[in-house]
Amino acid sequence: MRINFVLATLLLPVMLFAQDRVTVKGRIVDEKGDAVEYVQLGVPKLQIGTVSTADGRFEIEMPCDTLEFFHVSYQPAAYPVTGAADDVVIVLHEQELPPAVLIGGDTKEKYLLRPGTKVLGNKGIISFSLQNGRSEGRELGSVAQVRKPFLVQDILLSVHSNHIPGCVASVNIYRIEGKNESFVNVLRKPIYFEVAVSDDPQPFDIQPEETLLLEPGKYFIAFQIVGYDEQALAAFLDKPEEDRKFWEMSMDFIIHFKSSYVREVALGEMKSLPVNIGIAVKGLEYQQ
Repeated sequence: MRINFVLATLLLPVMLFAQDRVTVKGRIVDEKGDAVEYVQLGVPKLQIGTVSTADGRFEIEMPCDTLEFFHVSYQPAAYPVTGAADDVVIVLHEQELPPAVLIGGDTKEKYLLRPGTKVLGNKGIISFSLQNGRSEGRELGSVAQVRKPFLVQDILLSVHSNHIPGCVASVNIYRIEGKNESFVNVLRKPIYFEVAVSDDPQPFDIQPEETLLLEPGKYFIAFQIVGYDEQALAAFLDKPEEDRKFWEMSMDFIIHFKSSYVREVALGEMKSLPVNIGIAVKGLEYQQ
C-alpha cells in the first residue's frame, strides 16, 4: 500500500483553478536585509501555498488577493497582490517573545506520544513526493493529548527511505484550540534537520534547542519537507515522463495507525487522517 500526497492536490475545488492567476516572485529578508529561510506563504482561504527556499526566494501562482507569510521566529506579514511581479521584497520583523519559564515540582520521564501500530508491517508506505514539481509545504504528523505540563526533550521518527537530494525537513508543534480547531504554532525557534539520500531506514532523535513546555491541551506534532536540491529536481523534471522512476524525488515512511492531520499546502487547512508516519515524543511530565 502506498499513499502519495502529491495526488491529494487533485481534491482541491475545481473553482480554484478556474480563477485567473498571476505569478509573483520575490525574496524574504529580516530587518538587517539577511535572507529568511523556509518561510511558509500562501492564501489560506484559497488553499494555495508554498515554502520559500533557503536563501529566502519564493515563487507562487495565485489570483490577485492577499499573500500571507509565516515563520515561527518572525511576526506574520501580508502583501496585496494586484498583478504579476518578479521583484517583491518582504521584510519580516522578529517576534518579541517572553522568556521560557519552567515550573517547579517533581517530574517523571514519559512518552507523551508513541508511533502506533504499523499498517501491513513494513509494506504500508506513505510517500512525500516532488514528482509534480516544488514542494508546497505539506505537513503530516500525530495528535498528542497533554494532561499535565510536559517538557519536550526528544522528538523521534524514522525515514524508511529517501531519494530527495539535499533534503531539509522540519518539525512543527501546534496547539489545537477551540471547537473549530485553530492550529497555533507553539515553537519559538524552527526545528530543521537534514535527511541523507538512502535506501535504508534512518532514525532521528531531534532535541529542540529551546525550552519547550507544553501546557495541558491537545497538540499536533507535524513533519514537513522544506528544502531540497533545486538543480536535482529540475534535472528530474527535464526527463521524459517514461524515464522517471516512481521512487525518484520521494521520501517514504511506514504507515502507522494513529490520529493525525494533514495540511496539503503551506498555511492551508488541516484535515483529519486516521494514519500517521510514526512520530514519537518523550520528555518529562510534571507531577501536580
